[in-house]
Parts: sequence; C-alpha cells; structure tokens
Amino acid sequence: MIQIINVSAYDPKERQRNGRSYSENDVSALRANGASALIARAGKGGNLDTKCATFLSSADRAGMLPGVYYRLQTHVDAVKQADQFISRVQSIARGRSWSAPALLLCADFDANSRLSDMTRFLDRVESRTGVTPVVYLENSEQLRLLLSGADSGTKAKLRRAPYWCALYNHTGGAGRVLPAPGSPEGLTRQYNVWSDWSLWQYGGVDWQHGRSQPKVYSNGRYHFPTYFGNLDRPVERNVFKGSHASLVSFWQQHGLKL
Repeated sequence: MIQIINVSAYDPKERQRNGRSYSENDVSALRANGASALIARAGKGGNLDTKCATFLSSADRAGMLPGVYYRLQTHVDAVKQADQFISRVQSIARGRSWSAPALLLCADFDANSRLSDMTRFLDRVESRTGVTPVVYLENSEQLRLLLSGADSGTKAKLRRAPYWCALYNHTGGAGRVLPAPGSPEGLTRQYNVWSDWSLWQYGGVDWQHGRSQPKVYSNGRYHFPTYFGNLDRPVERNVFKGSHASLVSFWQQHGLKL
C-alpha cells in the first residue's frame, strides 16, 4: 500500500536508534524510504502550526504530494477555525511555485467534536474553496457512537468526504458499549457512515515521560514494522487504499489546485 507521512510542529521526534533522519527543511529520507506524500498540520484550535509551510515546501522538492490538515477544537467557533485554515492554505499555495498539482485538504476531529461543528467546518471549507476535504476521526467510542447515531442528512453530508481512519492497535478503541474495532474495516463499520476507508493512520506514538513511544498496528493480514524503513526515530504513518494513479486523482479531487 502507498505510504503517507503526517507531521506537525512536534516533528521530528527524538532520535531513538541509528539510521537516517529528517527535518522540516529536508524530508528526502522520508521519500527515500518509500513515502509518496506528506500531510502537515496547519493549525489547531485557533493556533497556527509554525512548521507547516516549510514541511510542505520540502515535501514538494522531494517529489512527494503535499497535504494539509487542521485539528478542530470546541473552544473556538468552527467557522472561525475553518476560515483560519483556508487563509493559511491559500497563503501557502501562493508562497512558491509548486511541482505538485494540489494541496490535499483534511479536517481532523477529536473525541470532543460535535456533529454541528463538523458539518459547519466542512461546509465553510467547501463553500470557500470548492473542495470537499478528507475527514480524519480520532478513534474514540464517543465519536463512534455519535456518528453511528447521526441522522441520515448528517451522514450523507459526511459521506461525501473520504474517511481517514486512525487505528494503531487492533485491541485499542474499546469502550463500555462498543468492542474494540479490530481492523480498519471494523472501525469503518462501527461509524456506520462510510462504506470503506480511503486513508488509514496505522502508526503513531504514545508520549511517556517526555519520550515518544512508537505505536504501530500489526495484526491479521496487516503487519507493519515499528519504525519506518531505516529512520532513526518514530513518524506518524498512513497508507492510501489504491494505486499511485488513484492517489494523484484523489489529491486533485480533494485538494486546492496549485
């Protein structure tokens, strides 16, 4: 499956073994290890990410498709956050001459997100850019119950956006009502919105005592190594469900044209 890395101002994380490294100024090690795209965080809850534009420029120079996401939080109005996201993305798009055809747009919703905030954020992004962004959902029982119980109109609106699932461990995500989803397909079924996933974040980190601990899915027919290739530190990792040609088409359909 096609590999995609997502980053934020927390990256690169600390060195943990011998191997190649990377920075926001040079991501050639990610490309050399097989990553086809990089998705950088633009902002979170009203605050912009300081490394976003640099990461994206470096990805484009390395021949990787660039994407951008915004993490919505409930203490700031959803439309205000969407406007900040759009302004940042448009500024980045104008900031250089790009080799890539588009900047993929993604909305990141955490466990505290409300359905009204999700739909207002998505509507605002689409109305201002003409692009239906990808939806990333934190794996929580609260979100799975919220979306599975949503009305048909809300589900139809969310279904227009591709689903980017988060699952690092087949036993994770269990709760008092729902069992552990077991696989990305199981998680998709529990949301009861999408028929399938498009992107899957299978690798992330746990933070323990100020150190990042790799957390990577490995079960059943899906087995991923703890580290990405010969990198000397953890990275947050994803796969795209489809061919490289369909990845480029996906980027153009759900991205801001460059």
